[in-house]
Amino acid sequence: MSDIQVQIESLVKSSKVLLFMKGTPQAPQCGFSSTVVQILSNYLPDYQTFNVLSDPGIREGIKEYADWPTIPQLYIAGEFVGGCDIIREMDESGELAEALGDSIELPDPPTITVTDSAAATFKAALEDTEPGDVLRIQIDAQFQHDLAVGEAKKVDLVVESNGISLHFDPASARRAEGLTVDYVEKPQPGFKMDNPQAPARVQSISATEVKALQDAGEDFWLLDVRPPAEAELASIEGAKLLTKAVFTEVNALPKSTKIVLHCHHGMRSYQAAEHFTQQGFRNVHNLAGGIDAWSTDVDSDVPKY
Repeated sequence: MSDIQVQIESLVKSSKVLLFMKGTPQAPQCGFSSTVVQILSNYLPDYQTFNVLSDPGIREGIKEYADWPTIPQLYIAGEFVGGCDIIREMDESGELAEALGDSIELPDPPTITVTDSAAATFKAALEDTEPGDVLRIQIDAQFQHDLAVGEAKKVDLVVESNGISLHFDPASARRAEGLTVDYVEKPQPGFKMDNPQAPARVQSISATEVKALQDAGEDFWLLDVRPPAEAELASIEGAKLLTKAVFTEVNALPKSTKIVLHCHHGMRSYQAAEHFTQQGFRNVHNLAGGIDAWSTDVDSDVPKY
């Protein structure tokens, strides 16, 4: 067995649930990896992943190890389970819940409120459904809410409010505490979800506004999400590279801490900013145009690249 294969086997045996994927759960780098992350997150609040993009040897070696040509690959209790399509089928059939077994951590059912208007609309809609169909609410990591009629699942948490039973998968249940479901007629008829758990939105901030904050001596964190090689080409005075150590330090700060993130043009930093809002931070800003805008609008001595 090659050194790479020995390393892969050690990784596989060290975790009850391990996903080899492209990217990380917070920032998947392919659609198939993103799909499997979303499915697993419905069952588990935490699990181990390995970013194959960080190690070309493992990226190729895992295909030989599992005799499976694509990534992502899921292992449970040291056994290869499958890739994206298989995981999706197992999720729909209930087999994935059985395979995960006692790894699944079920939260307490959330406290929710269904208004009279929503309850009446639900009751009317349920008259036309098939026997066994239930009302399901799914809340993804970005706190997008999806309301649908479908089959009950083994790991569902069922919550009663105003005579209505609503089914939640475990991940959605963790995000639903305090949820109010209403039905409104204006501006257009439809269900309205008011979720106090939803994170604050990322706010855009200009380079000149950031400079004004610095000049005023305002207390805030300016974080550079670029890799070190880019930071060596050009940097903003006072910015800190978002290393693992800095991320840990910032993540321990009060959730009201003001954070400004930047990259080259503003796209990568926006994704990082969204991650901080998902962690509960409420005062998160993305530098529009990134360091390129800083060079144009604030300090022309900062090189463009």
